[in-house]
Amino acid sequence: MEGIPSYYLELAAEVGREIATRGWELVSGGGRSAMMGAVGAAARTGGARTTGVIPRALVELEWADHDSDELLLVDTMRERKALMEAHADAFLTLPGGIGTCEELFEVWTAGYLRMHAKPVVLLDPDGHYTGLLDWVRGLGERGFVRPEALSRLVVATDVTTALDACWKPEET
Repeated sequence: MEGIPSYYLELAAEVGREIATRGWELVSGGGRSAMMGAVGAAARTGGARTTGVIPRALVELEWADHDSDELLLVDTMRERKALMEAHADAFLTLPGGIGTCEELFEVWTAGYLRMHAKPVVLLDPDGHYTGLLDWVRGLGERGFVRPEALSRLVVATDVTTALDACWKPEET
């Protein structure tokens, strides 16, 4: 977990612990290091079931979280995201890099296009995503992003609020 400040790793662990406390399951990208690894390890320690989805090429690089209750192997990143989307009830994005942003934009866009009705939540306790959110809001001001799309993303600054936003009662 080199290079990632301990504050972020603790945030990820807090998310994992809270997922376990709520009796939820975790679906993740199946990595054992950095933020993904911290969420998964903490969730399992708290008793949550974890499912990881990872491309075979990353398994070969020994990045796979072999402690996951279920580790699903795929060939491509596109297959990974599709399988994660199929298994997940909601999407929570923590601070991360370009891969994290790419996955956020894909599920956010798919939700806006009504390809799924699952909550899309961004956990940003310290302004990690401020520049990105300012840019996207600017796109809205220029007419490139509709207000409905902007409102589709829930931005939270603490773990409890973020996870509360992930829960969507069953429609009856």
